[in-house]
Amino acid sequence: MTTAHLIQPDTHTRQPAPTNAALAARAAAVIPGGVNSVNRSMPWPFVIAEAHGAYIHDVEGRAYLDYHAAFGPIILGHNHPEVNAAVHAAMSRLDIIGAGITEAEILLAEAIHRHVPSADRVLLTNSGSEATYAALRLARAVTGRNKIIKFQGTYHGWHDAVLMNVISPAHKIGTRDLLSLGMSPGVVADTIVLPFNDIEAVADTIHRQGDQIAAILVEVIPHNIGCVLPRPEFLAALRRLTTESGALLIFDEVITGFRHDLGGYQRISGVTPDLSTFAKAMANGYPIAALVGRAEYMDRFAPGGGVFFAGTYNGHPVGVAAALATIAILEDGAVHRHCFALAEQAAQGIQSIADELGIEMQVARFGSVFVPYFLSGPIESYTDLLRSRNDLDIWFRRTMCEHGVFMVPTALKRNHVSAAHTAADIERTLELARQVLRKLPA
Repeated sequence: MTTAHLIQPDTHTRQPAPTNAALAARAAAVIPGGVNSVNRSMPWPFVIAEAHGAYIHDVEGRAYLDYHAAFGPIILGHNHPEVNAAVHAAMSRLDIIGAGITEAEILLAEAIHRHVPSADRVLLTNSGSEATYAALRLARAVTGRNKIIKFQGTYHGWHDAVLMNVISPAHKIGTRDLLSLGMSPGVVADTIVLPFNDIEAVADTIHRQGDQIAAILVEVIPHNIGCVLPRPEFLAALRRLTTESGALLIFDEVITGFRHDLGGYQRISGVTPDLSTFAKAMANGYPIAALVGRAEYMDRFAPGGGVFFAGTYNGHPVGVAAALATIAILEDGAVHRHCFALAEQAAQGIQSIADELGIEMQVARFGSVFVPYFLSGPIESYTDLLRSRNDLDIWFRRTMCEHGVFMVPTALKRNHVSAAHTAADIERTLELARQVLRKLPA
């Protein structure tokens, strides 16, 4: 036997571990911008390998305490075992059928009907954008009108009627600030943008154009600009004005629903809309959304009702199973109490640190959401946030990320507490926040 026969190539040579930079470069070569949703773009290469509980881990092995929660769906913690078990059980019995209905879909619709005040009827879809799109179509069909009202600072999805006036520069306040090229001018022209919490502006618009307005669509807490709370009388006024004018009132509870209460913010506020949209926390991160509302309107989606609603993946067994499991876990209230208490601890702690260090900051909180704003004074509308030092906000978030506490490094974005967070996690966060804020740029 020759030496050549004795020396065999090493087929088990370990390949170099992937790096964030290398994988991000591969992504950019085949995916526009390297991400599948523009809001996921990061200021540094960031490739996630796994997520468990309150932590996410990048491909280089770094662990981050996660307050981003994928923009809010994660209410129980990443990869929750009971939710995953329910999904696995569903997958062992069903995939997608595309005809009729499953018992699980019925159970989920009944659960939402039981908890949500506006949910006489429930339709399942896949994303919040789809749900708001269908809600507006229904409102136009019911009223025979075309115009809608939305508010500055609110986000309702990617479709042409609503993709405008979220985080707008000061010089575009009061105009239509479109977020994309290619939006249909005719659709855009039917959208009226008003200041959030301004009852007089809404009343004046209804007085002048009420017979043309199909719906008022409102993100009940504009969480897409952090945590701006509605004045108690604002939502009640929207209910009164829409009832008087014949328009429909639509609550966008894609973020607030299930995270703040099983019945949504509508149950907290005592104001019941005609239609509501839900997504995110209802399934702890699995894809599903819902459009719910009064029977007399929602039944227009039934065969023969004249309003079209369809989708191959609507009511998919995976999302339905995850939603049923998530709602069951939330029903005793323990998760909400835990998350609210920890979010309050985080908000009060960061506020105290800022006050002690003489930093101009106001930490807003509702339920399990907290947001440090680098400003002082009341916050009731988007224009109040124009005072915020967004440069300091982004610096703070990015520096927290660099030290293992993940707060998405985009100004005005909210932080979320999940059931997987602990008091020790909050204490660690506050200790790091103190160190970071001491080095805040002048």
